[in-house]
Formats: sequence, C-alpha cells, structure tokens
Amino acid sequence: MQAAVEIQPTRVRWRIAGLLLIVVTLTFIDRFNMNVAAKYIQQEFGLTNLQIGSLLSAFVLGYAVLQTPGGWLGDRLGARIVLLVSIVWWSVFTALTAWAPNLPLAQWIGIPAAFWLVRFAIGLGEAPALPNVNKILGRWMTPGERARGNSLILAGVGVGGTFTPPAIAWIMTNWGWRLSFVACGALGLLIAALWHWNSTERPEDHPGVNAAELSLITTGRPKAKKLPTPWARMFRGANLPALMLSNFLVGYVMYIFYTWFFLYLVNVRHFAVMSGSYWSTAPFVAILIAAPLGGHFSDLMLLRFGHPWGRRIPVLACTVLCGLLIISGSRIDNPYAAIVLFALAAGSNCVTAVSQWTLPNDISEHHAGSLAGVLNTTTNLGGALSPVLTPYIAARWGWIAAFDVAAGLMVVVFALWFLIHPERRID
Repeated sequence: MQAAVEIQPTRVRWRIAGLLLIVVTLTFIDRFNMNVAAKYIQQEFGLTNLQIGSLLSAFVLGYAVLQTPGGWLGDRLGARIVLLVSIVWWSVFTALTAWAPNLPLAQWIGIPAAFWLVRFAIGLGEAPALPNVNKILGRWMTPGERARGNSLILAGVGVGGTFTPPAIAWIMTNWGWRLSFVACGALGLLIAALWHWNSTERPEDHPGVNAAELSLITTGRPKAKKLPTPWARMFRGANLPALMLSNFLVGYVMYIFYTWFFLYLVNVRHFAVMSGSYWSTAPFVAILIAAPLGGHFSDLMLLRFGHPWGRRIPVLACTVLCGLLIISGSRIDNPYAAIVLFALAAGSNCVTAVSQWTLPNDISEHHAGSLAGVLNTTTNLGGALSPVLTPYIAARWGWIAAFDVAAGLMVVVFALWFLIHPERRID
C-alpha cells in the first residue's frame, strides 16, 4: 500500500507579510518626502529652521495622537479594514500637500500653518497603520517567526528611506516639489486597492491557506476573542512603563535620521542637494540590512534562551554599540567616514526596535493592537520631540552636543531593559 503523501504547508502568511512590507514602505515614503521637500519649501516661502522643524514634527504629533485609538479600533473592528481606511486617508492628504499653500485656509492662518495642518492630518491617517500591521503579523505568523515578521516593518523603513530621498529629489529637481506629493498620493491609492483584494482578516478566511499552514499558524494559540481591554492590568508594575520609556528614547534617536540627517549633510557637512540626497540614504540601507538580521537574531536568541533574555540580549548589545557609533560619527572629520558610522548606528538602533516591536504579541494575543498603539505612541512622542530639540541643542551647543544627547539616551535604554519582562503576559 502506497504511503500517503504529506501535504506541505502553503506560504500565504509570507505573502501577507510581503504586502504589509509594501504598506509599511509606503508609510515611510510619505513620511520622508517632506524631509527632502523641506529645503525647496523653505526657500520658496522663506521659512525659518524652527518653522521647518515644527513642520517636520507636525506629522509625528498627529501620528502619536491616534496610535492607541487606532490600535484599539483594530482590536474591536478588525485590523485589516482599519488599515485599509488608514491608507486611503493619508494618501488623499499626501496629495493635498501640493495645494496646501493655495488652500483658502492658508489665507486665514498663513502658509506655514496650512502646511502644518495638512502634515498633521497625514500623521493622523498613518497612526493606525503600524499597530494594525503588528496585530496582523501576530495573527498570521507563528510565535517563532514573529521577530522575523516584524522585522519587515523596520525593513520598510530601510526601503522607504533608501529610495525616497533620491527619487523625490529627482522629481523635485525636474518637475517641482508639488508633483512628488501628488505621485505619492496616487501610489497610496493603488496600494490600498492591492491590499483590499489580496488580504483577509484571519488565516482561516484566506482561500490560499491550506490545512497544513493553518495548523502551523494556529497550533497552541488561543482562539481570537473580542475581550475588554485590560488597561489597568497593562500598566500594573514596571514592565509596560519601562517599555514605553524605552520606546520613547529609541524613537527620539531614530527620528534624528528620519528628519534631520539630510539637512545635516547639506547644511553642516556641506554636501550638494543631489549628493546629500544619495548619501542620506546610507542609514536606511543599514536599516534595510539590519532589520531582517535583527529579527532572525532575536528569534534565535528566544529559542536558545527563552524569555526574558532571548529578547533582551540583542537590545543590550545594540544600544551600547549605537551610542558609541553616534559619538564617533559626530566627531570624525572625514564626512564619508562619518556617514558610515552614522549608518551603522542607525542599523544598531533598528535591531533594538525590532525586539521592542515584537513584544506586543509576546505579551498578549488578544490585545496586541492596543499594546502596539500605546508603545508606538511613546515612540513617536520621542520622534515629535527630536526634530525640534535636536536643532535647538545644535544651535546652542553645537551638533556634537546634539548627537551626544542621542548617544546618552541609548545608554538609558540599555538600563531600562533590565526592568522589561516579555514573559509577563496580560491575557
């Protein structure tokens, strides 16, 4: 009698992860396009560095405001549909950026304020994205694949940051900054349609998932339930507060690369605009490489040591490394060597973020969206402070001092992780 042929699991979960990588990349394209456009907008409308810093922070403030409500909505209404609405919202306002100076609103409150409000609205639209991406990945990936799956979120930072500055600079040089925002908005609506037609809320609802893959994903996992969010239990003890502060500090350092690195190269290291746009992608190339490597390393350490050290070891190593690289990069005279050191620092920061971003699904199956929203709120509050405080410190004490502050914050993250225990679940 012929032995039954074992059915191999399909790999639809990785197709879903690939779609989410595209979505996350779009979020960072629409976040970074203003970093390049800021120079052109500053010249055209005579904005000060402080006004530009405020404009860069507007997105992050809106982004921080709806993180927790956006994650909670995903827990209650379904992460897939919330993500779809989010993509459409921010894509429309991204395109609207091109007309911000000409809106009737600009005549009443001024052009800088009109830009600020449109960017704030884009941040509100993007806010639910990452908490719900995190929840979808937690639902679709096996526990041993979570860090690798979530590393795609940070890989999206790398892809968006690598290709956006030169692409946007090229469009702006040839056709002006307005067309770049229209093109980004149209791309977003196309990706929204792609997500709508190729995704489902749960693995069991997807026609391409076979029984073997479904068993692989769901074995040992509690059945999804819509339970009241245990806010009081979340904040009991030092675990979540320490993780929130760690996210805040990592976000502060991360947003120096997101917002000021291009202008630092052009204004401080004296690169030409196009040259600076290319070299400013170096940290994001490092992030693109470090994200999957960090995810693999985090999952490997988890299998080897379990909680809490499996998630803790990559963070402890990379926080110290990041701080040392930032200190070295800010002091070295050779601008190209400085770029390499800063890029490696960004990659080290990314590995820390990968482990932190995995924790909502480690801590809770049912409330991962709400947890991710809380944590990403603090990440982006740090990110909102960074674009304003960094140039202030640089103007008062110099850029080396501004980078020293960032390095010191990574040492604080190192200490905080001795208080963080991913094994203390809230379900």
